[in-house]
Amino acid sequence: MTRRPAIAALGGGHGLFASLQALQLVTDKITAIVTVADDGGSSGRLREEFDILPPGDLRMALAALCDNSEWGLQWADALQHRFAGDGPLGGHALGNLIIASLWDLLGDPITGLDLVGRLLGARGRVLPMAAEPLRIEASVVGADPDDPEAVTEIIGQVEVATTPGRVLGVRLHPDPPLACQEAIDAVYDADWVILGPGSWFTSVMPHLLVPDLREALVHTTAKRMLTLNMVMNTGETSGFSASDHLEVLAAHAPELHLDVVLADPSVVADQGEQLRSTAESLGAEVVFANVADSDRPGAHDTLRLAAAYRDVVE
Repeated sequence: MTRRPAIAALGGGHGLFASLQALQLVTDKITAIVTVADDGGSSGRLREEFDILPPGDLRMALAALCDNSEWGLQWADALQHRFAGDGPLGGHALGNLIIASLWDLLGDPITGLDLVGRLLGARGRVLPMAAEPLRIEASVVGADPDDPEAVTEIIGQVEVATTPGRVLGVRLHPDPPLACQEAIDAVYDADWVILGPGSWFTSVMPHLLVPDLREALVHTTAKRMLTLNMVMNTGETSGFSASDHLEVLAAHAPELHLDVVLADPSVVADQGEQLRSTAESLGAEVVFANVADSDRPGAHDTLRLAAAYRDVVE
Protein backbone atom coordinates (compact mmCIF):
# COMPACT_ATOMS: atom_id res chain seq x y z
CA MET A 1 0.00 0.00 0.00
CA THR A 2 1.35 3.43 -0.95
CA ARG A 3 2.31 5.58 2.03
CA ARG A 4 0.13 8.63 2.31
CA PRO A 5 2.14 11.88 2.22
CA ALA A 6 2.55 14.19 5.19
CA ILE A 7 1.37 17.65 4.16
CA ALA A 8 1.71 21.01 5.91
CA ALA A 9 -0.87 23.49 4.61
CA LEU A 10 -0.32 27.19 5.34
CA GLY A 11 -2.87 29.97 5.10
CA GLY A 12 -5.99 31.27 6.78
CA GLY A 13 -9.70 31.91 6.38
CA HIS A 14 -11.75 30.56 3.50
CA GLY A 15 -8.73 29.82 1.30
CA LEU A 16 -7.18 27.44 3.83
CA PHE A 17 -10.62 25.93 4.52
CA ALA A 18 -10.94 25.03 0.82
CA SER A 19 -7.43 23.59 0.68
CA LEU A 20 -7.94 21.47 3.81
CA GLN A 21 -11.28 20.08 2.66
CA ALA A 22 -9.57 18.91 -0.53
CA LEU A 23 -6.44 17.60 1.20
CA GLN A 24 -8.35 15.37 3.60
CA LEU A 25 -9.46 13.40 0.54
CA VAL A 26 -5.79 12.87 -0.32
CA THR A 27 -4.18 12.08 3.05
CA ASP A 28 -4.85 11.91 6.77
CA LYS A 29 -1.41 13.29 7.62
CA ILE A 30 -2.29 16.99 7.49
CA THR A 31 -1.02 19.85 9.61
CA ALA A 32 -2.76 23.18 9.09
CA ILE A 33 -0.56 26.16 10.01
CA VAL A 34 -2.82 29.15 10.46
CA THR A 35 -2.21 32.88 10.44
CA VAL A 36 -3.03 34.65 13.73
CA ALA A 37 -3.29 38.34 12.79
CA ASP A 38 -7.11 38.59 12.53
CA ASP A 39 -8.49 41.59 14.41
CA GLY A 40 -12.09 41.73 13.17
CA GLY A 41 -15.45 40.30 14.21
CA SER A 42 -15.71 37.70 16.94
CA SER A 43 -12.00 36.91 16.84
CA GLY A 44 -11.07 40.55 17.26
CA ARG A 45 -13.40 40.98 20.23
CA LEU A 46 -12.08 37.89 22.02
CA ARG A 47 -8.51 38.82 21.23
CA GLU A 48 -8.89 42.31 22.70
CA GLU A 49 -10.86 41.20 25.77
CA PHE A 50 -8.71 38.22 26.78
CA ASP A 51 -5.35 38.92 25.07
CA ILE A 52 -5.43 35.58 23.24
CA LEU A 53 -4.70 34.34 19.75
CA PRO A 54 -7.62 35.17 17.42
CA PRO A 55 -9.47 31.83 17.25
CA GLY A 56 -11.59 32.29 14.10
CA ASP A 57 -9.24 31.01 11.38
CA LEU A 58 -8.12 28.18 13.68
CA ARG A 59 -11.77 27.22 14.19
CA MET A 60 -12.41 27.17 10.45
CA ALA A 61 -9.40 24.94 9.86
CA LEU A 62 -10.61 22.50 12.50
CA ALA A 63 -14.09 22.42 10.95
CA ALA A 64 -12.57 21.73 7.52
CA LEU A 65 -10.72 18.69 8.87
CA CYS A 66 -13.69 17.17 10.74
CA ASP A 67 -14.37 13.47 10.39
CA ASN A 68 -16.88 12.71 7.62
CA SER A 69 -19.30 11.06 10.06
CA GLU A 70 -22.55 12.23 11.59
CA TRP A 71 -20.67 13.02 14.81
CA GLY A 72 -17.87 14.93 13.12
CA LEU A 73 -20.14 16.88 10.77
CA GLN A 74 -22.55 17.86 13.55
CA TRP A 75 -19.72 19.13 15.70
CA ALA A 76 -18.26 21.02 12.75
CA ASP A 77 -21.64 22.70 12.23
CA ALA A 78 -21.76 23.53 15.94
CA LEU A 79 -18.30 25.09 15.83
CA GLN A 80 -19.29 27.23 12.84
CA HIS A 81 -22.65 28.30 14.35
CA ARG A 82 -22.78 32.05 14.89
CA PHE A 83 -25.09 33.71 17.42
CA ALA A 84 -27.51 36.31 16.07
CA GLY A 85 -28.68 39.52 17.70
CA ASP A 86 -27.08 42.61 19.21
CA GLY A 87 -26.43 41.21 22.69
CA PRO A 88 -23.07 40.23 24.20
CA LEU A 89 -23.08 36.93 22.27
CA GLY A 90 -24.25 38.44 19.00
CA GLY A 91 -21.76 37.75 16.21
CA HIS A 92 -19.70 35.23 18.17
CA ALA A 93 -19.11 31.79 16.66
CA LEU A 94 -19.66 28.99 19.17
CA GLY A 95 -16.33 27.43 18.18
CA ASN A 96 -14.48 30.63 19.03
CA LEU A 97 -15.99 30.57 22.52
CA ILE A 98 -15.16 26.88 23.00
CA ILE A 99 -11.56 27.39 21.90
CA ALA A 100 -11.15 30.49 24.09
CA SER A 101 -12.64 28.58 27.05
CA LEU A 102 -10.25 25.65 26.61
CA TRP A 103 -7.28 28.00 26.36
CA ASP A 104 -8.36 29.64 29.62
CA LEU A 105 -8.89 26.26 31.27
CA LEU A 106 -5.75 24.51 30.02
CA GLY A 107 -3.39 27.46 29.72
CA ASP A 108 -1.94 26.15 26.45
CA PRO A 109 -3.24 27.00 22.95
CA ILE A 110 -1.83 23.86 21.30
CA THR A 111 -3.38 21.48 23.85
CA GLY A 112 -6.71 23.28 23.48
CA LEU A 113 -6.69 23.01 19.68
CA ASP A 114 -5.72 19.33 19.86
CA LEU A 115 -8.64 18.70 22.23
CA VAL A 116 -11.11 20.29 19.80
CA GLY A 117 -9.55 18.21 17.04
CA ARG A 118 -10.25 15.03 19.04
CA LEU A 119 -13.84 16.14 19.55
CA LEU A 120 -14.25 16.51 15.78
CA GLY A 121 -12.30 13.38 14.89
CA ALA A 122 -10.17 15.73 12.79
CA ARG A 123 -8.12 14.17 10.00
CA GLY A 124 -5.06 16.16 10.91
CA ARG A 125 -3.79 18.82 13.29
CA VAL A 126 -4.32 22.57 13.47
CA LEU A 127 -1.57 24.88 14.74
CA PRO A 128 -1.07 28.66 14.91
CA MET A 129 1.85 30.00 12.87
CA ALA A 130 2.98 32.09 15.85
CA ALA A 131 2.85 31.69 19.61
CA GLU A 132 1.42 35.19 20.12
CA PRO A 133 -1.31 37.31 18.51
CA LEU A 134 0.09 39.48 15.71
CA ARG A 135 -0.75 42.78 14.06
CA ILE A 136 -0.33 43.23 10.34
CA GLU A 137 0.81 46.54 8.88
CA ALA A 138 0.92 47.43 5.19
CA SER A 139 2.38 50.14 3.01
CA VAL A 140 -0.35 51.14 0.56
CA VAL A 141 -0.38 53.52 -2.38
CA GLY A 142 -3.60 55.12 -3.58
CA ALA A 143 -5.53 54.80 -0.32
CA ASP A 144 -5.83 58.58 0.03
CA PRO A 145 -8.23 59.90 -2.68
CA ASP A 146 -6.82 63.41 -2.21
CA ASP A 147 -3.27 62.24 -2.87
CA PRO A 148 -3.36 59.04 -4.98
CA GLU A 149 0.44 58.86 -5.24
CA ALA A 150 1.02 59.01 -1.50
CA VAL A 151 2.16 55.90 0.40
CA THR A 152 0.07 55.30 3.51
CA GLU A 153 0.73 52.98 6.45
CA ILE A 154 -2.33 50.88 7.37
CA ILE A 155 -2.55 48.77 10.52
CA GLY A 156 -4.83 45.79 11.11
CA GLN A 157 -5.86 42.78 9.03
CA VAL A 158 -9.36 44.07 8.36
CA GLU A 159 -8.02 47.46 7.23
CA VAL A 160 -5.42 45.88 4.96
CA ALA A 161 -7.89 43.40 3.46
CA THR A 162 -10.38 46.14 2.61
CA THR A 163 -8.06 48.97 1.56
CA PRO A 164 -8.97 50.63 -1.75
CA GLY A 165 -5.27 51.21 -2.42
CA ARG A 166 -2.55 48.96 -3.84
CA VAL A 167 -0.60 47.06 -1.19
CA LEU A 168 3.17 47.40 -1.68
CA GLY A 169 4.30 45.24 1.22
CA VAL A 170 3.34 43.95 4.67
CA ARG A 171 5.01 43.63 8.07
CA LEU A 172 4.09 41.97 11.35
CA HIS A 173 4.15 43.27 14.92
CA PRO A 174 5.71 42.36 17.24
CA ASP A 175 8.79 42.19 15.06
CA PRO A 176 10.15 39.59 14.99
CA PRO A 177 7.17 37.43 15.90
CA LEU A 178 7.68 34.31 18.01
CA ALA A 179 7.03 31.22 15.89
CA CYS A 180 5.07 28.19 17.05
CA GLN A 181 7.67 25.44 17.45
CA GLU A 182 5.20 22.68 16.58
CA ALA A 183 4.48 24.45 13.28
CA ILE A 184 8.19 24.62 12.46
CA ASP A 185 8.56 20.91 13.23
CA ALA A 186 5.59 20.12 10.96
CA VAL A 187 7.22 21.95 8.03
CA TYR A 188 10.46 20.03 8.49
CA ASP A 189 8.62 16.71 8.83
CA ALA A 190 6.37 17.21 5.77
CA ASP A 191 6.66 15.57 2.37
CA TRP A 192 4.84 18.54 0.83
CA VAL A 193 4.24 22.10 1.99
CA ILE A 194 1.30 23.93 0.39
CA LEU A 195 0.89 27.72 0.50
CA GLY A 196 -2.43 29.28 -0.48
CA PRO A 197 -5.00 29.84 -1.73
CA GLY A 198 -6.24 32.81 0.25
CA SER A 199 -6.03 36.56 0.68
CA TRP A 200 -2.48 37.15 -0.50
CA PHE A 201 -1.26 39.82 1.91
CA THR A 202 -3.28 38.85 4.98
CA SER A 203 -3.44 35.02 4.81
CA VAL A 204 -0.55 33.81 2.65
CA MET A 205 2.34 36.29 2.98
CA PRO A 206 2.27 36.55 6.83
CA HIS A 207 3.80 33.05 7.10
CA LEU A 208 6.89 34.35 5.32
CA LEU A 209 7.24 37.18 7.85
CA VAL A 210 7.83 34.88 10.83
CA PRO A 211 11.63 34.40 10.59
CA ASP A 212 11.88 30.90 12.07
CA LEU A 213 8.94 29.67 10.01
CA ARG A 214 10.37 31.23 6.85
CA GLU A 215 13.70 29.51 7.57
CA ALA A 216 11.88 26.20 7.89
CA LEU A 217 10.10 26.78 4.57
CA VAL A 218 13.43 27.55 2.90
CA HIS A 219 15.41 24.64 4.35
CA THR A 220 12.84 21.83 4.61
CA THR A 221 13.38 18.81 2.37
CA ALA A 222 9.65 18.87 1.54
CA LYS A 223 8.41 19.80 -1.91
CA ARG A 224 6.70 23.21 -2.00
CA MET A 225 3.49 23.99 -3.84
CA LEU A 226 1.74 27.34 -4.25
CA THR A 227 -2.00 27.25 -4.96
CA LEU A 228 -3.19 30.35 -6.79
CA ASN A 229 -6.55 31.93 -6.12
CA MET A 230 -9.53 31.56 -8.44
CA VAL A 231 -9.91 35.35 -8.61
CA MET A 232 -7.13 37.84 -9.35
CA ASN A 233 -7.20 41.62 -9.28
CA THR A 234 -9.54 41.99 -6.34
CA GLY A 235 -9.50 43.57 -2.89
CA GLU A 236 -6.01 43.81 -1.43
CA THR A 237 -4.51 42.56 -4.74
CA SER A 238 -6.30 45.05 -6.98
CA GLY A 239 -4.48 45.29 -10.30
CA PHE A 240 -2.45 42.10 -9.73
CA SER A 241 -1.94 39.41 -12.35
CA ALA A 242 -1.09 35.79 -11.48
CA SER A 243 2.60 36.60 -12.08
CA ASP A 244 2.36 39.58 -9.73
CA HIS A 245 1.24 37.22 -6.95
CA LEU A 246 4.42 35.19 -7.40
CA GLU A 247 6.59 38.29 -7.53
CA VAL A 248 5.12 39.48 -4.22
CA LEU A 249 6.05 36.15 -2.68
CA ALA A 250 9.59 36.39 -4.04
CA ALA A 251 9.94 39.94 -2.70
CA HIS A 252 8.98 38.83 0.82
CA ALA A 253 11.12 35.66 0.77
CA PRO A 254 13.70 35.89 -2.05
CA GLU A 255 15.48 32.72 -0.90
CA LEU A 256 12.34 30.57 -1.06
CA HIS A 257 12.30 27.89 -3.76
CA LEU A 258 9.02 26.51 -5.14
CA ASP A 259 8.47 23.22 -6.95
CA VAL A 260 4.90 23.58 -8.25
CA VAL A 261 2.49 26.45 -8.89
CA LEU A 262 -1.07 25.15 -9.22
CA ALA A 263 -3.36 27.34 -11.33
CA ASP A 264 -6.75 27.08 -12.99
CA PRO A 265 -6.35 27.94 -16.71
CA SER A 266 -9.42 30.20 -16.63
CA VAL A 267 -7.68 32.51 -14.16
CA VAL A 268 -4.53 32.98 -16.21
CA ALA A 269 -6.31 33.63 -19.53
CA ASP A 270 -3.69 34.75 -22.06
CA GLN A 271 -0.92 35.24 -19.45
CA GLY A 272 0.13 31.61 -19.17
CA GLU A 273 3.59 32.10 -20.65
CA GLN A 274 4.30 35.03 -18.38
CA LEU A 275 3.24 32.95 -15.37
CA ARG A 276 5.47 30.06 -16.48
CA SER A 277 8.43 32.43 -16.82
CA THR A 278 7.92 33.92 -13.36
CA ALA A 279 7.41 30.47 -11.83
CA GLU A 280 10.63 29.20 -13.44
CA SER A 281 12.53 32.06 -11.80
CA LEU A 282 11.40 30.57 -8.46
CA GLY A 283 12.33 27.07 -9.55
CA ALA A 284 8.75 25.96 -10.10
CA GLU A 285 6.73 24.20 -12.76
CA VAL A 286 3.21 25.50 -13.44
CA VAL A 287 0.54 22.81 -13.28
CA PHE A 288 -2.75 23.84 -14.88
CA ALA A 289 -5.85 22.05 -13.59
CA ASN A 290 -9.56 22.77 -13.83
CA VAL A 291 -10.31 23.30 -10.14
CA ALA A 292 -13.13 25.87 -10.41
CA ASP A 293 -16.50 25.34 -8.75
CA SER A 294 -19.08 25.81 -11.51
CA ASP A 295 -21.78 26.66 -8.96
CA ARG A 296 -19.76 29.17 -6.93
CA PRO A 297 -17.88 31.70 -9.05
CA GLY A 298 -14.45 32.46 -7.63
CA ALA A 299 -14.33 29.33 -5.46
CA HIS A 300 -12.41 26.06 -5.71
CA ASP A 301 -14.32 22.81 -6.21
CA THR A 302 -13.35 20.42 -3.41
CA LEU A 303 -13.25 17.25 -5.51
CA ARG A 304 -11.42 18.86 -8.43
CA LEU A 305 -8.87 20.47 -6.13
CA ALA A 306 -8.39 17.14 -4.32
CA ALA A 307 -7.78 15.42 -7.67
CA ALA A 308 -5.24 18.08 -8.66
CA TYR A 309 -3.43 17.78 -5.33
CA ARG A 310 -3.39 13.99 -5.61
CA ASP A 311 -1.97 14.12 -9.14
CA VAL A 312 0.83 16.42 -8.03
CA VAL A 313 1.83 14.85 -4.71
CA GLU A 314 1.59 11.22 -5.83
